[in-house]
Amino acid sequence: MSGQPFFLMTDASAFDVRYKINPWMDPRGWTPADAAAARGASKTLRSALENAGARVEVLGAVNGLPDLVFPANAAVVLDDTVLLARFRHPERQGEEAVFRAAFQSLKTRGLVREIVDLPDGLFHEGAGDAIWDADRGHFWCGYGPRSSQGAIRVIRRTFDRPIVALELVSDRFYHLDTCFCPLAGGKLLYYPAAFTAEAQATIRDLVPEAQRIEATPEEAAAFCVNAVNLGRQVIMARAPNSLRTRLEANGYSLTEVDLDPFILSGGASYCMTLRLDRVSAPAPQAAE
Repeated sequence: MSGQPFFLMTDASAFDVRYKINPWMDPRGWTPADAAAARGASKTLRSALENAGARVEVLGAVNGLPDLVFPANAAVVLDDTVLLARFRHPERQGEEAVFRAAFQSLKTRGLVREIVDLPDGLFHEGAGDAIWDADRGHFWCGYGPRSSQGAIRVIRRTFDRPIVALELVSDRFYHLDTCFCPLAGGKLLYYPAAFTAEAQATIRDLVPEAQRIEATPEEAAAFCVNAVNLGRQVIMARAPNSLRTRLEANGYSLTEVDLDPFILSGGASYCMTLRLDRVSAPAPQAAE
């Protein structure tokens, strides 16, 4: 990899809300206007990433797989190694073969090195429940609603990096990425009510109070915690003024995108992307 941030996205032309696997989804309320807005919003998000200096590769849409637009759930990717997801809900299991083929293509092109399968009997929904914290050098791993607790040991074995496990308790915040976002410089944006008391205590133990930015219920419901962070830039769904003010006071610059059609499915900017270039240690400096 070149060092340029590199993301996978999916064409949104087949996106809709046709089933209900989380509380945000209501197929009865989905309209053709929402579909048109989704296509435009996806292009705007891609432009925001590219304007921030990222490279974006777009996977083709597949009719009948509307949630293919959320490739964060496809795999955990670190150090050119891909641990493929296994989805809990049958509605999303058809995505597995599509994403496998996409990663095989990336491997053929030399863009990933190794593809690993999850053992039978376990569910894990990719980077949505395994978030790499570059400042701390470990994964934060969510489990409960979608991902099996037992999958955490597979992540540890596959990547040989430290793990901090956090149990999720809310069906509204069913993946870690909906309620937890490490920011460059060591800050953490998160929604405490999505976690068990034990998980909240773990976060407080590992992240000093001055580095914790706690989202309010309004901010979490706006899917602002489901954000993409590139240095001091944060790309997120439209933010309430309260969160915008706090992030800017902490030195971050916001790029807000109207992602309302995707929030109707329970996802936003982080869900809609999968970063492929993350490494567990800085690249060695060339000798002068």
